[in-house]
Amino acid sequence: MDEEIKILACNTVDKTYRKVKRAQSTDFHRFGKNIGIGADGTPTKYIDKIAEDAAISFIKKSPVNVNILSEEAGFLDFKSEYTFVLDPVDGTRNAYRGIPFYSVSLGVGKTSLNDVEYGIVKNISTGDTYVAEKNHGAFVNKKRIMVPETPDKEMLSSLTLGMNYDDLTLDLAKKDKVRSLGSASLEMCMVAIGALDFYVVGREYIRVVDIAASTLIVREAGGVVTNIHGDELDMFFSLDERSSVIAACNKELIQKIISIR
Repeated sequence: MDEEIKILACNTVDKTYRKVKRAQSTDFHRFGKNIGIGADGTPTKYIDKIAEDAAISFIKKSPVNVNILSEEAGFLDFKSEYTFVLDPVDGTRNAYRGIPFYSVSLGVGKTSLNDVEYGIVKNISTGDTYVAEKNHGAFVNKKRIMVPETPDKEMLSSLTLGMNYDDLTLDLAKKDKVRSLGSASLEMCMVAIGALDFYVVGREYIRVVDIAASTLIVREAGGVVTNIHGDELDMFFSLDERSSVIAACNKELIQKIISIR
């Protein structure tokens, strides 16, 4: 991948991050307002729209040509080899409720999750930045990260519960220590640094825009990302496809999780 594409990706994330941070001081009361329906068929919140507009406007002004797949705008085809798979605000509800756990997520690839070559997840509340490049490792704030070789004896997980629960996540919720944090990209980054031992979405719910960057980050940190059946997770660059997700430090732990079903 050309260095200029990676630079554009980093600058796009930074531009989006700064737009949201500025808006917090003036427009926070509007963050949760519905202002339309996105390309994925779900309501578009004010915060999603201003973040996405900032990112897309910045990309369009760049001399570097890339396609864009984004949560609200859908697929913008500029006849490029590479596509920016963007979630301008992952954890929208956290953002407009004032819970400091939401991110900008951007993965760069060609057609599917498994060919993503570069990924960035930036925690908007803290500024922590997770970056991975295929076959070159994963980093947080420029420091290399690796998953633990084995999970903690007292395991800590994050599960998608609420209206998106399933039988597996309900069973897992009765074991060990559990969180449900509301931002898939950041929860997977927590697995990559060993803060969480695993992350599970049991239903076919997650879209590629949610996890394009964080899947690469987990894998480059030495972790494993599969679907609920234990198959290596891959998804086309489309808003139509949804998947279950398990992210963990190793395959043995994933098999243990699956065996609970």
